[in-house]
Amino acid sequence: MLIKQIALSFLGLCSGFAVAAGTFAFITMLGIIPRLAARTHTANHVLFYENMIIWGGTLGNIWFLYMFPLRLSVILLCMYGVFAGIYVGCLVMALAEMLRVIPIMVNRLQIKEGFPLIPAAIAAGKLVGTLYQYFY
Repeated sequence: MLIKQIALSFLGLCSGFAVAAGTFAFITMLGIIPRLAARTHTANHVLFYENMIIWGGTLGNIWFLYMFPLRLSVILLCMYGVFAGIYVGCLVMALAEMLRVIPIMVNRLQIKEGFPLIPAAIAAGKLVGTLYQYFY
């Protein structure tokens, strides 16, 4: 029984590390931080932004894992909601900007037919992956 618990703990930690690394790699790949720094004219603070994302992800995972009770005032909850909304908005805008890659790829590869099938295939792949994860 103890070996099973140790193996499950190790597997859970490794899975968490893999998901966190994938999330941070995704954010890095999209170039959200440098793009935000360039648009806000705060490029000299990029390292600070990246450190805050790492700390936020780490502390958020620790809080989620151990469920520390937080007694927050309404003002702090409103601030959290605003910052969470800003983060989600920035992520959505970065994803929307990545969609501009598809027309460029079509032009470079000189694809003449089936252009509407590319976003449909991407969406279908996301749907199948989500359903697979949900049901299995």
